[in-house]
Amino acid sequence: MSPTTTALRAGLRRGLIELRSTFTNFQDLWNYFFPTLVLLIAVFFMRGATVPGTDFSLGARTLPSALGMGLLFGGLLGLAQQLVVDREDGTLLRAKAIPNGMLGYLVGKLVLVSSVAMIGLVIQLTPGVFFLEGLRLGDPGAWLTLAWVVPLGLVATLPLGAMIGSLIENPRNMGLVVLPVMGLIAVSGIFYPINDLPGWLQGVAQVFPLYWLGLGMRSALLPADLAAVEISESWRHLEMVAVLGAWAVLGLALAPVLLRRMARRESGSRVAARREQAMQRVG
Repeated sequence: MSPTTTALRAGLRRGLIELRSTFTNFQDLWNYFFPTLVLLIAVFFMRGATVPGTDFSLGARTLPSALGMGLLFGGLLGLAQQLVVDREDGTLLRAKAIPNGMLGYLVGKLVLVSSVAMIGLVIQLTPGVFFLEGLRLGDPGAWLTLAWVVPLGLVATLPLGAMIGSLIENPRNMGLVVLPVMGLIAVSGIFYPINDLPGWLQGVAQVFPLYWLGLGMRSALLPADLAAVEISESWRHLEMVAVLGAWAVLGLALAPVLLRRMARRESGSRVAARREQAMQRVG
């Protein structure tokens, strides 16, 4: 068996072990269910409002958009945070010391973060079925669309998360990423159609993956006539594939370079310095 194959298998086992351990950790379980509870409460109270120009529930329209947002949070912020924390506590340095250890480490994190994102999607979608009407869950076409939108969304966002995690050393600096993401949420049509926004804001939103992930999930789960309230009155699947594919290519090209640079710079002295800073913050 080749060293690469051994590293891949070790990474897969590592990811599954870490995933299993999340179900015994209260904080992880809280991170699964609290955002879901907040989202479901929000869409429950929005269910009586309607999408402008239609009689379709705004709550039912919001849930698929929020599922797309959850994929971005899981793929981008989830992996970035994992890398930042593991750099600070020395996990990355220990992985670097093992032959092909970084490959196994990254495979494990990809398995963990992707699985957590999928679990979050299921947790959020399932309760909404019981009090939101109009979702196309009984349509095989909806599941076919989900079958390519979700993997494409993860491929577009996971490398970006790896890039961000390789550039940020201090977990406290994650706010520098979260704040712009919150701004994108406001202009990406997650909670309300963006047709009435200025054209330049619509253009900004369409540059980034978040808008297209929300649109892709809406195209899968909402009736076809709801496309009329979207930009160009279409689900624009070709444009969606092009933009998300472009982000995937960019991330896959740059992430390995930045990750190798990060791994080369890791040393015992840097880990010790970060631990000292962390102790000072706690103290």
